[in-house]
Amino acid sequence: MRAIGWDGGDIVVVDQTLLPAEQTFIRLRSTAEVIEAIGRLRVRGAPALGIVGAYGVAQAALAVVTDHPKEVLRAAEEAGEALKATRPTAVNLAWAIERVLGKARVSRVRNPEKLVDLIIEEAHQIRLEDEEACASIAKHAHELFEPHSVVLTHCNTGSLVTGGIGTALGAIRYAFESGLGIAVLVTETRPLLQGARLTAWELERLKIPHAVVVDAAAPSLIARGEVQLVIVGADRIAANGDVANKIGTYPLALAAREAGIPFVVAAPTSTVDLTVASGSEIPMEERDAAEVTLILGAVRTSPAGTRALNPAFDITPAALVTAIVTERGTARAPFKRSLGRLRNVSAPGDVRESTAQVVSPSPSRNGKASRSSKASRSSKASRSSKASRSSKASRSSKASRSSKSSRSRR
Repeated sequence: MRAIGWDGGDIVVVDQTLLPAEQTFIRLRSTAEVIEAIGRLRVRGAPALGIVGAYGVAQAALAVVTDHPKEVLRAAEEAGEALKATRPTAVNLAWAIERVLGKARVSRVRNPEKLVDLIIEEAHQIRLEDEEACASIAKHAHELFEPHSVVLTHCNTGSLVTGGIGTALGAIRYAFESGLGIAVLVTETRPLLQGARLTAWELERLKIPHAVVVDAAAPSLIARGEVQLVIVGADRIAANGDVANKIGTYPLALAAREAGIPFVVAAPTSTVDLTVASGSEIPMEERDAAEVTLILGAVRTSPAGTRALNPAFDITPAALVTAIVTERGTARAPFKRSLGRLRNVSAPGDVRESTAQVVSPSPSRNGKASRSSKASRSSKASRSSKASRSSKASRSSKASRSSKSSRSRR
C-alpha cells in the first residue's frame, strides 16, 4: 500500500487519525491543508513528513501564475518555511524541504514552468529513494533477528509513515516473510495509540502474529525474558548516536540493556543529523495537553482543568543502542565515526556491513546468514534468547494470529 501520492498537484495521503476503523485517502490542496494535516497527525512519521514536505513545496510552486522563475522560488521558499515549523524534532521534514529548495536555487532554468517541473521531479525522487531505503534497511537488519523469537517494537514505523515498507516495521516484515517465524509485541504508544491503532493494523494486514501491550508493561516483559529483540524507528539521530524517538523509547532501551538483549534503531541516513552533536541539542516538541487528558479527543480521563505534560519524544543515549541500521549499512559504537561515514558517503567503507543478503530482491534465509546472526550477539543475549523461547512465547504468538516528468502531467 502506498500511503503518500501526488495527483495533478494534490498530495494524497491516508488519514492516520481514522485508523483502524476507517481507511480513507484525503487530498491536501494547499499549504494550509498540509500544515493542518501534519499538525493533527493525519500524516506523521519522519520519512513521511519529509516526502509530504517536499511535495508541499512543489505544490506551492505549481500554484504560482507568473513569467518569472524568481516568483516560483519565492513561493516555494515561503511554503517551505511554514512547513518546517510544524514539527521541529523530525529532521527529515526540514532536510527534504531544503533539498528541493536547494535544487531550485542552483538551477539555471529560466523558464518558470520548467523550474516547477524540476521541483516536482526532485520531490518524486525523494519518495522513490525512501522506498528503496526501506527495502535496504530491512535487508541489513535481517541478521539481527533470531528464528522463532519475540520482537518488541514501539509506535508505528511501517508503510503508513514511509515511501516503502517501513523502517523498523519493514525490517520485521522482511524477517517474517523470510520464514523466521517471529512474533511481535506492539506497545500501545500513549497518548495517541499509534502502536495499538496503526502498527497492529499493519501487522494484521500482513498476517504477522502480534499482540498489543500497555506501554508500562513492556519493560517488565523484557525483564522476564519474553522478548529477544527491541527494534524501533527514529525521528532524529545526533552525531554521537543519541536517538530522538517517540516518547517511551528510552525505558525500553534501559530494559533491554538490563536484560542483555539488542536494542536496535532502524532509520534512513536522512534521519541522521550531523549538525547536532548530541541529543541535548535536538529540539523537543511538546504537544497539546488534551491528548493526555482525553482519549483520542473523546473520552475524558482527568478532571476538567487538570494540567498535563505531553512531551512527544524522548532521547535514548547512544550508550544504550546496540546498532543503528540504515540503507547504507549498520553503524555501531563509536557512532560519531560510523554514522559520519554512513551519512556522507554512498559506500560505508570500513563501517561494519550487514552480512544479510542484500542483493536478492526477495527475502531469503540460508545457513550462512543464520550463523552470522548468531555470531553477532553476545553470549548473554544468546542465553536470554534461548531462555525466553518458551511455550509462553509460543502461546503469545498463537493468540495474536487471530488474525501522479511534471505537475499536472503526472
